[in-house]
Amino acid sequence: MKNTFAARGLTSLIAAALIAQGSMAHAGMIEPEAALPAHSQVEQERAKVQAFVERANVAEKLKAMGVAGLVARDRVDALTEAEVHALAERIDAMPAGGALSNNDLIIVLLIALLVAVLI
Repeated sequence: MKNTFAARGLTSLIAAALIAQGSMAHAGMIEPEAALPAHSQVEQERAKVQAFVERANVAEKLKAMGVAGLVARDRVDALTEAEVHALAERIDAMPAGGALSNNDLIIVLLIALLVAVLI
């Protein structure tokens, strides 16, 4: 009986020491930007600007302004981080579709009138 009492006491002492020593793990959500290093974000923004410059309509406009495709790509590579960030923000702020011209607006109105008359 004395041996059992000592074993229980020793077990309790070891359990208390292990509980006191162990630290609790905490889990939480992190922002995607925090998970990526800043260098990676600059690379993503530079890739976004590069993809924008390589689009057919943009390349066409640049060529009309006298800037060849390879030269434009080299110029994007030469931009500073702040310039790349500013351009990437402007690309994100651009509207997804273009504005309607007067001819497009007239066609839309005519179609709307035809649909209204037919209904």
